[in-house]
Amino acid sequence: MQVRADQLASQLARGLKPLYTVHGDEALLAQEAGDAVRAAARAAGYSERQVFTVSGAHFDWSGVLGAAQSMGLFADQKLIEIRIPSGKPGKDGSAALQQYCERLPEGVLTLVHLPRLDRQQLQGAWFQALDRAGVTVRVDPVERHQLPAWIAQRLAAQGQRVPVGEAGQQALAFFADRVEGNLLAAHQELQKLALLYPAGELDFAQIEEAVLDVARYDVFKLGAAVLAGQAGRALRMLDGLKAEGEAAVLVHWTLADDIRALARARAAMADGKPLPMALREARVWGEKERLFERVLPGLDDTRLTALVEAASVCDGLVKGLRHPAWPEDAWDGLRRLVLMMLDTVATPPRRGQPVPARLTLPA
Repeated sequence: MQVRADQLASQLARGLKPLYTVHGDEALLAQEAGDAVRAAARAAGYSERQVFTVSGAHFDWSGVLGAAQSMGLFADQKLIEIRIPSGKPGKDGSAALQQYCERLPEGVLTLVHLPRLDRQQLQGAWFQALDRAGVTVRVDPVERHQLPAWIAQRLAAQGQRVPVGEAGQQALAFFADRVEGNLLAAHQELQKLALLYPAGELDFAQIEEAVLDVARYDVFKLGAAVLAGQAGRALRMLDGLKAEGEAAVLVHWTLADDIRALARARAAMADGKPLPMALREARVWGEKERLFERVLPGLDDTRLTALVEAASVCDGLVKGLRHPAWPEDAWDGLRRLVLMMLDTVATPPRRGQPVPARLTLPA
């Protein structure tokens, strides 16, 4: 019997099956599915637990078969976990699993962990035997477009919610962008929100403050200072991040992300879309939204193109690749990128004003 991960709880409530197979690469959801089976097993009196991890082609399957049959007259009920990280039990393992499924003993509950399987593996005799013998839980990844709804569902489960309407959707989109599809990271941030705030409605500022940790918050504040044209503050923050040992890669990612967002929004405006719609399509929220509103109307396309190219060069610098026209040190390269951004966004040229062919910034 096959069930989705979100159907497992209701299936367990109707009674335990002798065997559960969990397969998929989404670590958080696979872990939660396994935890749910283990919790139900403990509640049903399965107090003993044995774990077998299948590693390599020479794994001794006799230990697994023996453990399932070694139940004494007065023995406690037993949970046996079989973990196959490769998803390939091999010829001997295939035969052993089929034999195991044919002789499931009383008092033993089996939990099998597998990674994501391809079509050939799903059609294998060993997997078909597991599927017939119990419940198969397929753990599908949460796609990017599904992530805001997933976050909202998890918030609701802990008694919290976002505002109804566009404000709430922006808060969920911001949350999803920051965890970048990593459900384990999203889970940690959701737990943080549960600890920081009581049940009820959360506004954008509360989510922003909680999701960005101290180090990342400083990095994002650097981007805000640059967009605001605060040259002195931005350069001091850049020096401070370097002194604190912040990763140059993260600093570059933050600056480049702003440059890409500027380019996306500018392209949307060129297609005739109003500024608010362009910002939504560029996924710009919160404090950055107000800063983009100030910068975008007078932004020059030639300088923006130069910024995109500079961000690409700087990406190579922070990864150890040299460029003949740029400093060798990654932090010097980041400083130059910050100065280029400040020069572009702080004093955008007026309409009709000629744009210099080349920016004269210190190397």
